[in-house]
Amino acid sequence: MRLFVAIPVPPEQRAELARLQNGVPGARWVEPHNFHLTLRFIGEVDNGIARDIDDQLGRIHDIGFELAIKGVNYFADGARLSALYAAVESNPALEQLQRRVESAVARAGIAAERRRFNPHITLARFSGRQEAGHHLAQFMASHSLLRPEPFAVEHFALYSSVTRPDGPIYRVEAEYPLQVFEE
Repeated sequence: MRLFVAIPVPPEQRAELARLQNGVPGARWVEPHNFHLTLRFIGEVDNGIARDIDDQLGRIHDIGFELAIKGVNYFADGARLSALYAAVESNPALEQLQRRVESAVARAGIAAERRRFNPHITLARFSGRQEAGHHLAQFMASHSLLRPEPFAVEHFALYSSVTRPDGPIYRVEAEYPLQVFEE
């Protein structure tokens, strides 16, 4: 079972992000129903470890918070473009939730994540050497001021993922509610 922990993106923000998905040759656009903010990628685990992860995640009782999307950016390895994403504004409550998820996964026996948490919502992926050039620059300039309405994060979820040639299939395995927050 291939797992990850994420915050789902609500329909209104999904629709706004979906409108950005064009104009960059070679982009494999993420299906809008698959938009999410990954808190922790776990990878392949057996059913016993999956149950332990579920149990540990169920012990998180953070307070909900608002999440704001702020512009777009991309990941690249040198000249190789790997992904376009919607950036997420820095948020202490989000960072705390991510740390608690990381601790819960570690208590279930999964090695610590070495990469720094960089909250984002992937819009497109690329394979091989993409010659996005001016198309990428135009995309970045056109969407740098992206600011959809912030949304309330009221839960997070454990997802399973099956990779297929036509794109991954994500399934919610469990949801974990957050406590209601007062504005």
